[in-house]
Amino acid sequence: MASLKTPWRSLTRLWRRSIRARVVTSTVVLSALVIGLTGWALLDQVANGLATSRREAVVAEARAGFEQAQAQLDASVESEPSAQSQTLTQMVDSLTGASAGQRTHELVLEGPLASGDAAPPLRSSSVLDTQTIPADLRRRVEDRSGVFWRFSRMPTTTGDDVPAVVVGSRLTAPGAGQTYAMYYLYSLRDQEQALALVRRALLVGGLAMILMVGGVAWIVSRQVLNPVRLARRIAERFASGSLEQRMHVRGEDDIARLSTSFNQMAASLQSQIRRLENLSRLQQRFVSDVSHELRTPLTTVQMASELLYESRAKFDPGTARSAELLKRELDRFQDLLSDLLDLSRFDAGAARLELAQVDLAAVARAAAQDPVLARHGIRARVRGANRPALVEADIRRVDRIVRNLLSNAAKYSQAAEIEIEIGQDERRVSLVVRDFGVGLRGDENLRVFDRFWRADPARTQGGTGLGLPISREDAALHGGSLQAWSRAGAGTEFVLTLPREVRRDGGHETAPAVRVVFA
Repeated sequence: MASLKTPWRSLTRLWRRSIRARVVTSTVVLSALVIGLTGWALLDQVANGLATSRREAVVAEARAGFEQAQAQLDASVESEPSAQSQTLTQMVDSLTGASAGQRTHELVLEGPLASGDAAPPLRSSSVLDTQTIPADLRRRVEDRSGVFWRFSRMPTTTGDDVPAVVVGSRLTAPGAGQTYAMYYLYSLRDQEQALALVRRALLVGGLAMILMVGGVAWIVSRQVLNPVRLARRIAERFASGSLEQRMHVRGEDDIARLSTSFNQMAASLQSQIRRLENLSRLQQRFVSDVSHELRTPLTTVQMASELLYESRAKFDPGTARSAELLKRELDRFQDLLSDLLDLSRFDAGAARLELAQVDLAAVARAAAQDPVLARHGIRARVRGANRPALVEADIRRVDRIVRNLLSNAAKYSQAAEIEIEIGQDERRVSLVVRDFGVGLRGDENLRVFDRFWRADPARTQGGTGLGLPISREDAALHGGSLQAWSRAGAGTEFVLTLPREVRRDGGHETAPAVRVVFA
């Protein structure tokens, strides 16, 4: 069974992936169907024509033979059975005329016909019996006058069965007052051979036509699809970063115009991509330079603000309040500057991990006791953390991810309870922070990882919009992922998935090891 599945799977893949295979196969199948139906109709017409012309000829010939036989019987004055039998035998011989090898028909004479079950005597020009004559034809000949015919088969001297036309009529012997049934059997061997020749010619011609149509379809599809395949290969190289790839333009037909349009599109995309890359590099360099340049003066200003903050008890209430505000805003500025420096390290590829064995189950249990939840009156429920969930990770970065998730849930979810869940299998471990609050609308669960983006500036409680982007970069640095799912009015869940061992092949674990509730 497996040996049969492999070729079938290969054919299915070829049919699904190859336009040329579908075009050629469809053309050949439809051509075969049309040629087959046309050949069948032509063969049917030829067969009917041969049979009709032969039947008309033999019926006319048999009618003349019946008239001649009836004339001989009318001329006979014999009334004795023995003498009449001899006359009938001579009549059969005279009507067949030639030797058995040269005559074109056989003759059967039954009679005299009489009522009753006894079969009438039979005379024939060959070794034929009553089974050769169709039963319905015999009944018609015996019941009424006239000439009747049927298609049938008759044996030959070589033992073969050949198609034949059987023509019958009733004769009357006036001398004895008896009736006889006479049948002419005409062979259709020549017509059968002619029909077989036509059938072979149609078959060979049809096969040749199908092969020719298939070849034409293959050539035409090749001429049309080769430029399309070239465009596909160039588009794949273009997508992989080889922006200089272009199609060769030959001629002025539709394919040439398609190639020209493709090249124009590629040139436009290359220009836009390079412009965006330059803009991105300038932005990253600006952020990095500004972050580093601000660090020294900020340190000086922060030292001064700490001195003022520590001496605020000596100031009047207005000045003391200003010292507190200065200290708080400088701390926020320091956090923003640290985030920007982290992003610049990620962009420059300079971020490094300090790896150790980390138990995410212990991290989840500790997160449930985080003071930020208590300050906002939020209860935390832990699930799946009753057994170790060890991964190779940088504990500082993992703690930062979890703190960002808890902080966002506390500030923005408006939920009274959150759930922290651990799921694991042999390859990965997932940590979920799930709230049951206001949730996110539309595609906001995708945009939460955009830098400086905030869901609703009118209801935000501070923040820079950099926590989740940095958390996702931290997860990706481990070869893992940070994903978000949400449902408006029901809640939001963030799933951190880390491999058991840090992946160094550039891949990422994106499939969570837990069931996603809000997917």
